[in-house]
Amino acid sequence: MEGLARIFAGEFNRSTLSIQAPDSSGSSYVVTPTCARCHDIYISGALTELTGSGDMIRCRLADPTGVFDLVIGGVRSDIADSFQRLSVPSFLTVIGQAQLYRKNGQCKLSVSPDSVQVVDRTVRDIWVLRTADLTLDRIEYVADLLRGKMVDDKIRACIEHYKITQQSLQEYVSIVESALASVQIPSNLVEHTPTIDPRELIVGILKEKQGTSGIAIDEVIALTNLRCVPEETSRGVINNLIRDDEVYQPQKGIIKLL
Repeated sequence: MEGLARIFAGEFNRSTLSIQAPDSSGSSYVVTPTCARCHDIYISGALTELTGSGDMIRCRLADPTGVFDLVIGGVRSDIADSFQRLSVPSFLTVIGQAQLYRKNGQCKLSVSPDSVQVVDRTVRDIWVLRTADLTLDRIEYVADLLRGKMVDDKIRACIEHYKITQQSLQEYVSIVESALASVQIPSNLVEHTPTIDPRELIVGILKEKQGTSGIAIDEVIALTNLRCVPEETSRGVINNLIRDDEVYQPQKGIIKLL
């Protein structure tokens, strides 16, 4: 089960590096300044603008650090229809592909959505918390490499491209801090429940939140983390539910009860 990259808009929009996938698929990855490799990504925020129809729809999805540009081509009529039914503003989670191209010497960044789900403020805040954790983990890894504590040729190439220093890393710590300042998690969601059954919890989350198109696996993981269930435990339960044909994956990174 391959994870989805999580990235704040404030970092994603500073990206200027893309690399080809190591396989023969011809796909590419956007590499961000903290060295995240982004192909399939999971983002969340408020839909603030939706324009166009037919062959091209453009949207702006704002998280606490910036705005993602979403572009839906006419060949994805199913996704286009989903977006045209959305209200502005509304909180969303989106799974899509990170894209970078160059025009007139400038880098243009966007996300091509594969799925979208309307959520509430709490889910958006959970996404912020998890994305902050992952961003800080990357920052710490890069800082250790700069201190000579390890060797990683892939990360070294990223560091050289962005001319990363200990001082410049602080900019991305500030991005995380600004994101966390926006979080408003109700206290009743973080109560410790040591006797909870992880399988029962996950099935309950699916029943409540999967909607008509399912729910992102990463979103389920985030919700179980709030109830003190370790990520490894939750992923194991999800794998077992898939194996037992109790849930299925309508598309990559999404699960739904049968």
